[in-house]
Amino acid sequence: MKKQDTHSVAIGYILWIFGFMGMHRFYYGKPVSGTIYFFTLGLLGIGWIIDLFLIPGMDRQADLRFAPGPKDYNLAWIFLVFLGPFGIHRMYMEKWLTGILYLFTGGVFLLGILYDLWTLNDQLSQVNNG
Repeated sequence: MKKQDTHSVAIGYILWIFGFMGMHRFYYGKPVSGTIYFFTLGLLGIGWIIDLFLIPGMDRQADLRFAPGPKDYNLAWIFLVFLGPFGIHRMYMEKWLTGILYLFTGGVFLLGILYDLWTLNDQLSQVNNG
C-alpha cells in the first residue's frame, strides 16, 4: 500500500526561503524549532543552511505523521503563510466562523496566526479524519 504524500518537498523549499523565520519548520510540524528559528533568525543562519539538506527527511516524517484526506496540507499552508490575516486557510478547512473573525480582525490581531502556525497540521489531520 502506497502512502499518500501530505506535504511537499517543493513547498518545503519555497518556505525554506523564509527559513530564517522558521516557516518550513512550522510546515513540517516542528513548531518548537520553528519558534526558535523565528527568534534567532534561523540560528543565526547556520541552522537555516543546514536545513537545506534536512528538508527531504522532514518531509518523509511529516508524510508519516499527518493524516491524508480531502483537505490538502500544501494549499492550507500557502493560504496561512501568504493570506493568514484574511482567514482563508480557516475557511478552506470549513471553519467559517473563525475564518470570518480572522478576516475582520487581521487574524485576531495576529495572535490567531501564531496559534495556527503551531497547530495547522493537527487541525488538518482532524478535519481529514472526519
